[in-house]
Amino acid sequence: MEFRTKVELPAKGPKIQHTDRLMIWGSCFSEHIGNLLAEHKFNCDVNPFGVLYNPMSIATSIQCLLKKALYRKEDLREEQGEWYSLMHHSTFSSHEAEDCLQKINQRITQGHENLHQADWIIFTWGSSFVYTWKENGEIVGNCHKLSSRLFERKMVSADEITAIYLPLLQELKAIRPNLQCLFTVSPIRHLKDGLHGNQLSKANLLIAIDQICRQIDFCHYFPSYEIMIDELRDYRFYADDMMHPSPLAIQYIWECFYDCYFTPSTLSFLKEWNKIRQGLAHRPFNPESEAYQTFLSQILLKIEDLKEKLPYLDVQKEIKLCQAQLKK
Repeated sequence: MEFRTKVELPAKGPKIQHTDRLMIWGSCFSEHIGNLLAEHKFNCDVNPFGVLYNPMSIATSIQCLLKKALYRKEDLREEQGEWYSLMHHSTFSSHEAEDCLQKINQRITQGHENLHQADWIIFTWGSSFVYTWKENGEIVGNCHKLSSRLFERKMVSADEITAIYLPLLQELKAIRPNLQCLFTVSPIRHLKDGLHGNQLSKANLLIAIDQICRQIDFCHYFPSYEIMIDELRDYRFYADDMMHPSPLAIQYIWECFYDCYFTPSTLSFLKEWNKIRQGLAHRPFNPESEAYQTFLSQILLKIEDLKEKLPYLDVQKEIKLCQAQLKK
């Protein structure tokens, strides 16, 4: 007997090679997936502007990277000694304007190069609610906890989102003819919108993605939202705030993702790499024992063998970790 509803995953379509260059955009769920990709040695650029929740801000950020539009001091704002950008996450903020600009422009320069080399762009949209800065009517990426009086909040429609993305995606395809784009909706519930508001917001995103995928053949959809609310429809799969997926849920969605989108050779690499990661994560009772030193030597050999088979692999950190723990 089946006691849950399984979400049907896409059976056909292009697959991700381990050598592919990836760019990840979106909500904090995209950070989880991006970190997992990085941990498994994928070449990926995650959120050049920091976490962004709505598709409109993501589109604006991509357009900025395409133009390589570097920021100037007049593009920043200052509040109580803190310099920030309304399009960037607070991790870019600084007490010094020049430091803030340096962090922003460094990522724009890096992101511009990575965007022009990307084989896959993965979008994780979180909400169709946007905040516009009343001073100029522009949609912002981050409100930085400023007074709500300074912003107007509204929900953008699926048609508005689609109208922005259709030409943008074609522009990206013209730059990278082999580009593939993967869309997903963040499983994080935005309860401040109310349960009904959250559903309306997610529905707009789902409709927009469906419209895009029907019109553009290099765009695809992965159902992370459906997996969370249907397969994992139990509060034990949520974090304590009852909004974010738990680590177990993230791991399950990650496994669904790689089963669906990774090539057989990429899956084979993951199997080998996970054994190495588990070995490196092992904490022995006596690090200087002969048994553990032999164990470390075997891991080091596996890493070096893998590097020989896959010369592009950056495993310097893991090699140094092994060498540091081996007796001199």
